[in-house]
Amino acid sequence: MNDDSGSGRLRILTVHNAYQQAGGEDTVFASETELLRDAGHQVETLTVSNDGISSRVSQLKTALSASYNRAGRALAADAIAAFRPDVVHVHNTFPRLSPAVFDACHAAGVPVVWTLHNFRVTCANAILLRDEAPCEDCVGRAPLPAIRHRCYRGSMIGSAAVAGLIWRHQRRGTWHGKVSRFLALTQFAREKFIAAGLPADRIVVKPNFAVDPQPAGTGDAPLRTGALFVGRLSAEKGVDVLVKAWRGMGLSLTIIGDGPDRAALEAIAGPEVRFLGFRDSRFVQEEMRRAAMLVVPSVWYEMYPMTVVEAMACGTPVIASRIGALKEIVEDGVTGCHFTAGDPDDLARTVRKAASQPAHLKQMGRNARAHYQSALSPAASLAALESVYRQVMVQ
Repeated sequence: MNDDSGSGRLRILTVHNAYQQAGGEDTVFASETELLRDAGHQVETLTVSNDGISSRVSQLKTALSASYNRAGRALAADAIAAFRPDVVHVHNTFPRLSPAVFDACHAAGVPVVWTLHNFRVTCANAILLRDEAPCEDCVGRAPLPAIRHRCYRGSMIGSAAVAGLIWRHQRRGTWHGKVSRFLALTQFAREKFIAAGLPADRIVVKPNFAVDPQPAGTGDAPLRTGALFVGRLSAEKGVDVLVKAWRGMGLSLTIIGDGPDRAALEAIAGPEVRFLGFRDSRFVQEEMRRAAMLVVPSVWYEMYPMTVVEAMACGTPVIASRIGALKEIVEDGVTGCHFTAGDPDDLARTVRKAASQPAHLKQMGRNARAHYQSALSPAASLAALESVYRQVMVQ
């Protein structure tokens, strides 16, 4: 153990397989790594990217090695030998690193913490969604339905490869024998992972965090108007439900983000809806500080959307689908409001009611800000990470 008992500094190796299109997992990996460094810990990173997976040959090679990539194990083993970490914190291994990295950690005798950013330990498409509805057919079972339904990008080969990964490591006991702690983002996700067969006594709930956009105080904008959506314009996000709900709303709606459904959504949107496409984080933050509410109309089991964390940091109440972890993340009537997932009429009713009670809406924003400060701030996240690291180091 290399922990300096006088300073409390740890040596931490963070591991991540970056996606071709950067998303929430990439953001959390970068933010947590920076958070740990700023706290004085010695942090090294092991990262690979999916950028080179483009040709059919490279896709086939990746599929064949996704279950166990010896090159990924060698990378992890070399990084551990060179840095000698007290703990390894894994974020994503799919597909190029593969779960082989856990063997490298186990062989070196280094404890491993793994943040479960998605449901890929039990679901081939990682989001427990099929045909635009929640699906748990493979939870706790052999993932044969994933192959039958071509759940990974509509590909039989790809689905078989990911199903093989899941089944192989379920049978090998990789998760039980070679991961010291799992970090689930919500209690809802924790329960799903337990149902999938992960050891309940090793799953800790630790939500995402965001840097405080207004550290000097609540900093409420003088006038908050309209509603805001931020995210990918795709079926699981429920943006079609949002656009349908907005017909004749009498309230402006700003949509930030891009995706495969943008053209279809623009075609059915009314004049009160404006599409801004992708914008940088600073622009999004300013829009959140000006908006009266953030709307999250997802029809899938979200993990812990960074947009919700960022909205709460800005003191913006959240109108969210009553589904999965969103029921837990947003406290109905306290930090925001719930509506029936997939129901544009109920969404419209919920928004109109919230907008008609400006004092209550503002109070929910203050409550959201208070929740951020107590549970979703950098300080809260750092304390949680350090606690988990020290627990696994003494086992």
